[in-house]
Amino acid sequence: MSSPITPLDGFRIAVTSDRRSNELIEAFTRRGAEVEHVPLLKLAPLDDEAALVEQTLRMITLRPQFLVICTAYGLRRWFDTAEAAGLGPRLSEVISQCRLFVRGAKAHGAVRALGFHAEAVAADGIAASVLPHLEGQVAGATVAIQLQGDQDLGLIAGLRGMGAGSIVRIEPYRWMDSAMDPQVGKLVDGLCAAHFDAVTFTSAPSVHALLAAARHRNRTPALIRSLEERVAVATVGPVTASPLHQAGIISVLVPERHRMGAMIGQLVDHLSSLGTLTRQTVYGPCTLRGRTLSIEGQQCELSPAQAEIMRCLMESNGAVVSRDELGAMLPNLTSRHVLDMSLSRLRRGLPHSDLIVTVIKRGYRLNV
Repeated sequence: MSSPITPLDGFRIAVTSDRRSNELIEAFTRRGAEVEHVPLLKLAPLDDEAALVEQTLRMITLRPQFLVICTAYGLRRWFDTAEAAGLGPRLSEVISQCRLFVRGAKAHGAVRALGFHAEAVAADGIAASVLPHLEGQVAGATVAIQLQGDQDLGLIAGLRGMGAGSIVRIEPYRWMDSAMDPQVGKLVDGLCAAHFDAVTFTSAPSVHALLAAARHRNRTPALIRSLEERVAVATVGPVTASPLHQAGIISVLVPERHRMGAMIGQLVDHLSSLGTLTRQTVYGPCTLRGRTLSIEGQQCELSPAQAEIMRCLMESNGAVVSRDELGAMLPNLTSRHVLDMSLSRLRRGLPHSDLIVTVIKRGYRLNV
């Protein structure tokens, strides 16, 4: 008796987050998916936190009138460092006198957990949405910004445009440059070749990191085309989706509730429905789920190229697909010989080799 099919049997998913990645990986593997974990962002080591302590001391000395909080993690790390340096009470006292403006719900939760009150929160989680709340108020004032990594997200230019007198940068953490990381390069190549059925992003900086790695390898057009047409892209919310949209990747999954659990559920539903292809053949129903082909109670695990060939033939539903059409759909099969070898291996691995029929001088078709 065959094992019951779980929702993501046959699907391969790339998880790109660093923090909380175990939660994502476990959720997908429990549902049957094959998961590859390639963190696009890794925190740079802060063995010497002198720079952050120095920034904190400047904050305490200047006593800014305004403070912008960008991330929950950054705020917590800032306070942990301040406490370790014996500056916690003085920092708390200075912040309590600031007018606080916050980017997003998670950062707002961290502000409240520390006992502070935010004057305004950008509900959409976009840094630029903080600026209208500060319009007409910061001219000549000192403003502190707790940054997202080392990125100011346009806030500094916006504040200077409003006439802010002095800006204090607080950088509790920074990201390592992953553009030249070999593992990230393999991820770029795998996404371009649609070796994955889906990829997940939990932050906008991770999207920027992937696009930077693609630019470094001159793969940007291929990556964008694959993510738009062949690989499902799941994000945790609209802020994460924004750089994808700006790059021309429009068909992005964005859950209504901007939470990781909602992203998982949406992707599972998407792959379980749209990602499953079934056609009636002379041997009965043939189903392709990701890279798993099922027919007559038997399952075959296909290579990425074989799965693409099978998907092309099944989508044509018995109509002939020419060699040139297959070659255009499978740009990684660089010659007719490679295509012939892939077809030969695919046929040998099928329960019935004549499930794929050769139509002489025309191409191939599914045996329906």
